[in-house]
Amino acid sequence: MVRFRPLWPLAAVTALIAVPLLPLAATSQTPKYGGVLVTSPLSAAPSLSPHEESTVAVVQQASPCFNNLVYYDPAKKQESVDTIIPELAEKWSWQDGNRNLVFLLRRDVKWHDGKPFTSADVKYTFDMVRAAPDAKGRLKVNPRKLWYENIEAIEAPDPYTVVFRLKKPQPALLPMLASGYSPIYPAHVPLADFKNKCVGTGPFKLKENKPGEYIEYVKNPDYFVKGRPYLDGLKFVIIRDRSTQIAAVQSGQLDVAGSGWNRTNAEDAKKGAPKLVLMEADSNVNDNVLINFKKAPFTDRRVRQAINLALDRKGYLVGPRQGAATFGGALLPRPAGVWGLPTAEVAKLPGMGDPAKQKAEARKLLAEAGFGPSNPLKFTLSTRALSIYVDTASWMVDQLQQVGIEATLEQIETGVWHPKMTRLEYQVALNLTGVGIDDPDAQLFENYRCGSQRNFSGYCSEEIDRLMVEQSQTLDRAKRLALVNEIDRKLQADGARPILGWGKQHWVAWPHVKGWALHENSIYNVSRRQDVWLDK
Repeated sequence: MVRFRPLWPLAAVTALIAVPLLPLAATSQTPKYGGVLVTSPLSAAPSLSPHEESTVAVVQQASPCFNNLVYYDPAKKQESVDTIIPELAEKWSWQDGNRNLVFLLRRDVKWHDGKPFTSADVKYTFDMVRAAPDAKGRLKVNPRKLWYENIEAIEAPDPYTVVFRLKKPQPALLPMLASGYSPIYPAHVPLADFKNKCVGTGPFKLKENKPGEYIEYVKNPDYFVKGRPYLDGLKFVIIRDRSTQIAAVQSGQLDVAGSGWNRTNAEDAKKGAPKLVLMEADSNVNDNVLINFKKAPFTDRRVRQAINLALDRKGYLVGPRQGAATFGGALLPRPAGVWGLPTAEVAKLPGMGDPAKQKAEARKLLAEAGFGPSNPLKFTLSTRALSIYVDTASWMVDQLQQVGIEATLEQIETGVWHPKMTRLEYQVALNLTGVGIDDPDAQLFENYRCGSQRNFSGYCSEEIDRLMVEQSQTLDRAKRLALVNEIDRKLQADGARPILGWGKQHWVAWPHVKGWALHENSIYNVSRRQDVWLDK
């Protein structure tokens, strides 16, 4: 066991970072208490355990129950390291040349079952996520384990102090801890309980969960942020059909709707109910093509290149995305993101050129690989059985047909989708990928690192892995950006996971909904909902 060594003199405690707790979203009105807000999420949640899941649907529906050590300020539109604020931590400090991150915790926090929150819960949570040898819990599925592989030890020297000791400096650790995917779990509650239940410290307590139908929360009267939440409760109603969702919000059965909608869906909803407020934001989610590197004929680079070139990115923008997307590589494009490739380079990526010329090149590559009119390439194109996925996958079938590829569309239910992708039980797939935060460590380690559970294509490069580690440990921001861009160029050249574009997402809300936070560069870190209130 590594012993705790004091990292600061007494006077230095005052230098710990401290900012106000979760300020109210800007409004000129006095918030009102009461009421239950009803909304419809992207899909049913496979569980209420964010650390074990890979869909924003879980973050949306579980975040009201939990808290993080730190979180992104809901009132600030653009997420960055400068907008991270305390939640369960009161203060934090980088120590020992950025090798240790020290948190001082709140002393007035209770779990929903009345047990006190302490540093033991923090250590338990992240020892479990990083799969430490002496961890007291084990995640059956652990998609973000590699986020935390640089942690050497987590120490809890007293009930209200936690120290993350790192092998090397890692500036991304704090942003990753602020993600909606990084809540603190109670050490005293069996992990299996989070399949259908939730015991957290958050602003809302679970009232009832009927999987596939609805999740209902009630106000936590012991919440540590005084005066919050404003609502008496939250209800997530599962409505799978988009037209039914639109009708439900138009009739007033839903207060907010739209996760997973395209621009036309939101505009159609508003046409039928003009008082609805339309909202649009970059989602930090990309539409990408998974090509199974482990299965023939996709082991042939020419076949992978042909598929990539066949997909006209500008046609994608005006077709399934209806103008609401930006082009980029593996990292969120500018201006919403800060780590993406320069715009001039993005314009030269596969699929961004003249559609006729690129489709001709795709047919040539297929012919070289042994495929043509008398022997067409045939495969199953898999996608998740959600409209926002199926829209783009259907467009892909048509694009592939134009170069002689016969693709048969297969729709897979949410509960099965991620396990099948993890096991590489597919040929080619249309996927939507978001990691929660705009940081290279989150995106690269999770989706491109050899052996990662979220590396759904089976792509593996020792050179890329080495560069990933190098950029992660680079403290100079300009030097880190240069390394990240170098990695991105190589990933695009390899066709590791062809990116069609980074889609925007759309919502509508009735004017009586106030304080509904919406960030301009992520949909993952705004779902606590403690500041929402109803003006009615």
